[in-house]
Amino acid sequence: MREQEGGGGSRGGREGRQELPPQSPEEQARAICLRLLTGSPRTRRQLADALHKRGIPDEVSQDVLSRYEEVGLIDDAAFAGAWVESRHRGRGLARRALAQELRTKGVHATLVEEALEQLDSDQEEQTARELVERKLRSTRGLERDKRIRRLAGMLARKGYPEGMALRVVRRALEAEGEDADDLGYPGE
Repeated sequence: MREQEGGGGSRGGREGRQELPPQSPEEQARAICLRLLTGSPRTRRQLADALHKRGIPDEVSQDVLSRYEEVGLIDDAAFAGAWVESRHRGRGLARRALAQELRTKGVHATLVEEALEQLDSDQEEQTARELVERKLRSTRGLERDKRIRRLAGMLARKGYPEGMALRVVRRALEAEGEDADDLGYPGE
């Protein structure tokens, strides 16, 4: 009798699992979401995509995801805020790059803007200066134009605006003693 109730008893193992009824789509969706959320926070769209890939009906997915939002297991605003903080501090990404990453994760534009408000332009420029300072040493010995391209290119790949990138590079080269008055770019 015990084995039929869920696989208890001394034989447990595989036989008990075989007798369990198949999971409903709702149970499957909940299990998938909880497993994914255990690893790291996810956006609603990331979870919806995962459920879709596993063949969970859209109506069931929406019901489960809505419930998880109600109880706070899914919070795209909190996800976006933590993402901006982490990726700006850890990788030095600028607003533009962060916004793109959040959009690809399915975060609504309004929430992206709210999350990016925690970065002000002074903080963003300070991070750009720190990135250039770290990279500056590795460019010593190169031609001035090549140094400028490498440093400004590094900042551009991290999403920094061209004007800010060139201003930060110019100041860093001046501080190092390199003649940066004529960078070959329109200046400020």
